[in-house]
Amino acid sequence: QNWTRGMSYWLHSESHLDTGPIYVRENGKLHVVNQGAGGIQNVTPKARPFRLFSRGFSVELCMNREDDRARRQRTDHFIFTYTKEGNLRYSAKSLFSLVLGYISDNVDHIDSLIGFPEQIAEKLFSAAEARQKFTEPVTGLRALQKFTEAYGNLVLCSLCLRNRYLLISEKLEEIKSFRELTCLDLSCCKLGDEHELLEHLTKEALSSIKRLLLKDNSLSDAGLRRMTAPVRVLKKGLENLLVLDLSCNPKITDVGIGYLLCFKKLNCLDISGTGLKDVNAVIKRIQTQIGLVHSKVPLKEFDHSNCKTEGWAEQTVLQWEQAVMEAVKPQEDLRSRTAAQRFYGKTHRIEEVVKCKLVEAETKASGNLQFYKEKVQNCHLPLKKEVAGSHELKNNKKRALAEQERERTSKQKHLCLTVEDWDLLNTY
Repeated sequence: QNWTRGMSYWLHSESHLDTGPIYVRENGKLHVVNQGAGGIQNVTPKARPFRLFSRGFSVELCMNREDDRARRQRTDHFIFTYTKEGNLRYSAKSLFSLVLGYISDNVDHIDSLIGFPEQIAEKLFSAAEARQKFTEPVTGLRALQKFTEAYGNLVLCSLCLRNRYLLISEKLEEIKSFRELTCLDLSCCKLGDEHELLEHLTKEALSSIKRLLLKDNSLSDAGLRRMTAPVRVLKKGLENLLVLDLSCNPKITDVGIGYLLCFKKLNCLDISGTGLKDVNAVIKRIQTQIGLVHSKVPLKEFDHSNCKTEGWAEQTVLQWEQAVMEAVKPQEDLRSRTAAQRFYGKTHRIEEVVKCKLVEAETKASGNLQFYKEKVQNCHLPLKKEVAGSHELKNNKKRALAEQERERTSKQKHLCLTVEDWDLLNTY
């Protein structure tokens, strides 16, 4: 009893330390020391909630409103939602989401993605795209190159840049980083013969292109010579080309059409609106050497509806276009609203029909000069039914003429290269 009184006195003397109730077991019974009365009570202990902090502890949450990055780091770990009653509820994000967000914030520091699973890489690309990492001037290009090197046409398999010469000028290096494209539309961009992008078409990274639309680009015979040099001599470059549109380029003459005869895999060709002098001779030459037939009806392959931007980077291209248009001049209210809806809502852009008014008169004067291969079903052109016997005779004549032409060209092949061709080939 004296011992418990001494403990009670010590508790009163050290009242500044809140140690809570003290329990003493005596003769098989549990007693609690009452600090207020200084005695011992034989009571059943009550459950007392555990306190992490003392009663006097208080905390004030401060946030720098000017630092958006700090705010995002504090709240990015949680998902905030509302219940049916209108109460705010938050839940922690998964570890995968946190790691994905961290890597996407630092995507430009990735060394390589070669061999990385494409399912995870697509999610990483979407996360970086949502943060607009690919729109940054230097780091965006470096990050985009890591994806294109590892995944090729998954990042972008088809690219439509028609009538978007400003986007090409501002994002040329980013556009050149895309690899293994199968369709490229550069119609109405006025690039000319010396543009860097046209030179890039001859590189090995774009040897997979099957559809190339170069309508109304101020091309001449010199541009076609440069573009076809790797195919004519090295059998590299655009050797897999199936559809080619060179319409509305008045500077292309009969000489330039001769460079196109190296595309042996061509199924459809459009040279309407070019500066041909002897149209009949050109039609006969194309039919004899590459087996394309002159079409009397416009082909659906050249209505520019089949080429659209498709791939992981589809929204990235829209972000680039939005940034370029905002930097040039303010748009009309209606157009701005639709552009914002496309940007934030990720809506697909409806491609407008290409109209080249400046060369419509020349196109009508030269007539429709579109060609297709009869045995190919991709041109969507109903063919006339012919007698089997006459059809075989016609094919035999074509084969004989083609063999004669090959023998003639093979004998003179060493004479076809000029000094300018050799200088051009030395750059590859």
